[in-house]
Amino acid sequence: MLLNRRSGGWPTSIFSTPQNKPFYAGTYIPPHSREQMLGFTELIKIIAEKIAQKDADLFKNADEIEHFLKPEERPTQATKLTENVAATFVRQAGDNYEPTYGGFSANTKFPHTSTLNTLLNIALIRDDKKALKMVEHTLTMMQRGGMYDLVEGGFCRYSVDEMWLVPHFEKMTYDNGLLCQLYTRAGTHLNNDSFLRTAKEIADFMLDKMSENDLFYSASDADTNGEEGEYFVYGVQEVQSALLKEGFNEKEASTILETLEITTAGNFEGHSIVRLKDDERPEWFERVRTLLKEIRSARTYPFIDKKVQVSWNAMMIKALYLLAPHNSRYLESAERSLAALLRSMHIDGHLYHSTLINRPPKVDAFLEDYAYIGTTLITAYEQTFDEAYLIQAQQFANTALEKFYDNGRWYFSRGEFVTEADTGDSSYPGAVGIIVDLLLTLGTLVEERYRRFAYKTIEYYSMKMGKTPIYFPYFFDQVLRHLKEDRVVKASETMLKDNALTLARIDYPYTMRQRDSSVTDEFLICGINSCFATTKEPNMIEIEIDNSF
Repeated sequence: MLLNRRSGGWPTSIFSTPQNKPFYAGTYIPPHSREQMLGFTELIKIIAEKIAQKDADLFKNADEIEHFLKPEERPTQATKLTENVAATFVRQAGDNYEPTYGGFSANTKFPHTSTLNTLLNIALIRDDKKALKMVEHTLTMMQRGGMYDLVEGGFCRYSVDEMWLVPHFEKMTYDNGLLCQLYTRAGTHLNNDSFLRTAKEIADFMLDKMSENDLFYSASDADTNGEEGEYFVYGVQEVQSALLKEGFNEKEASTILETLEITTAGNFEGHSIVRLKDDERPEWFERVRTLLKEIRSARTYPFIDKKVQVSWNAMMIKALYLLAPHNSRYLESAERSLAALLRSMHIDGHLYHSTLINRPPKVDAFLEDYAYIGTTLITAYEQTFDEAYLIQAQQFANTALEKFYDNGRWYFSRGEFVTEADTGDSSYPGAVGIIVDLLLTLGTLVEERYRRFAYKTIEYYSMKMGKTPIYFPYFFDQVLRHLKEDRVVKASETMLKDNALTLARIDYPYTMRQRDSSVTDEFLICGINSCFATTKEPNMIEIEIDNSF
């Protein structure tokens, strides 16, 4: 973005001097020149020649870019943040909200998961009806099909239209991990079975199509045989024939085709993307869904990028843990996947960033890897109460502080490229918000000093946060959490596990669970510094938490 004044895509190529100073970047450079685009082969010959000649302009440009990548200036002042900033966040989200189909733009639509997650939390803690409406409506419209794959589950990267109908058919692990988390939380707190169903379908798709040896691949492609969406779309004749063969009569088949928006004209380049007009799935839906899967099974599945990335795997594993109170099989999958990730990517005390499946990793971890795997370990602890997870999370936090922290400022990398960490959210939440989440949690469950690092980080970025919180949804959510303060439910491991679903349904979003062997037959409810209530009744816990404010 710095070099080209616009965002890029994949693959991104960055060219550097022999001193590792970047000077040129491009997106999707073709192998050879075509039309008006310079090809990779020709480009590197030009660059090699200029490097050999020690071209003064090129090296000057590299020095200037390096300066912008690691600015030395610090914020001149901090500002005091209050809970009232939540109203600013909701107003700014509302300014971008598209009320007909939901989402936060008029045409091309991305899921904006962290914005929705923060709006959900604001709705829960402030009873904000406007925030709640944006969340419920957007999640409802997104899951009706199109960007969401009703046949096999899983979300595509984005929709090119306002209805969430026509997607870019690529499926990313980070989108599906984060959306699985969000639909699980929304389904749990809003008592919405359709949201929970979507969360489970996402998880099942990722476990079935996008994993190997308990690790998750990074992405699947949009194209098959050079045609975008070929694997995913349907023609009327093939579906009608399958329905009649299955035993549906012609009238029933016609109704099914109309309900699923499978038409002769189609809704995508002469073919049809499966979509429902409302949330109510007809009684025949699962039977027909099986037929649609069978039609796809004869096709070539899109190319899968079998890269394993720590942060993205951690997002998906956390989603499985959050689903565990609703079905224990997700806990078993989460446990296996977390063990596989640590075994593969945390070697001899050293955390790595990514590798190809079944290959030894070579790229060192960045801040986001420490942050995301740390928060996933916390979620693992809250489902299993295995303190080894808590200790491991603390170790990752300590290493992150040592490697990337500088008096309130965080760096994404301090290796060959020194870059400041993202506070804002783009495709997924920036690393600063996630590491603050980890530090606040450790400050509550383990040792208070971690909260001081979190507070210093919030203070450092407070001016930006106060003016435009909408740019930093996840980080801003942690600011709200800091202002409201955590609540902790302590009990024996047995009581916590036996009441896992009740505890998951507590609406105060900053509630944690902690095993306490000294508490035998009741629940102890605590703040950061002291405990304030006990109860033997699980259903009373939420009332006691509400009464504490």
